Amino acid sequence: MNLEMLMQLIQQYGYLALFFALWLGIVGMPIPDEVVVMTGGLVASFHILHPIPAFIVTYLGVVSGLSLGYVLGSRVGAPILNRINRRGHISKYIEKSQQLLNRYGSYTIIISYFLPVVRHVVPYLVGINKMSYARYALFSYTTGLVWTILFFVLGYFFGKHINDIADSVIKYGWYALLAGVLLLGLMWLRKAYR
Repeated sequence: MNLEMLMQLIQQYGYLALFFALWLGIVGMPIPDEVVVMTGGLVASFHILHPIPAFIVTYLGVVSGLSLGYVLGSRVGAPILNRINRRGHISKYIEKSQQLLNRYGSYTIIISYFLPVVRHVVPYLVGINKMSYARYALFSYTTGLVWTILFFVLGYFFGKHINDIADSVIKYGWYALLAGVLLLGLMWLRKAYR
């Protein structure tokens, strides 16, 4: 599926196509979630969909897709991870996600939103590790709201350049991650100093 096909599906099926494109991101949709969310903003700017319902459906698609990963991880556990791990290219993301969890704990959920593929692996891992749903929801749903606002607004105002923006976000995502980690480190140092 490409961006053009996604636009056609949204024009034909409206809000449902937008929701399912994000919800199915958990099983490896070939379009990055950032692009799907920006497309939601784009179609709202073209008045194909109304902005507020489009945003709500987009946000619900993001958090429900990731929550599905959490539920599968907590209910089914390691067999899901083993099945995912059989895909050779996913194993490096599983390893990276586990390293982040070991280093940053629950804050990995926040960090993972800004790392393609890792954002889908982390919910499985925290589910497997039996993080409480309330804790998962607190970190995931609040970060998901901010993340969705960011990309939806980018799509709304700059959607005509959606492919260039997505490439830049993916390319420079590591810088955003580094800035976030640095900010968390400074906050921790400030707290420790007091």
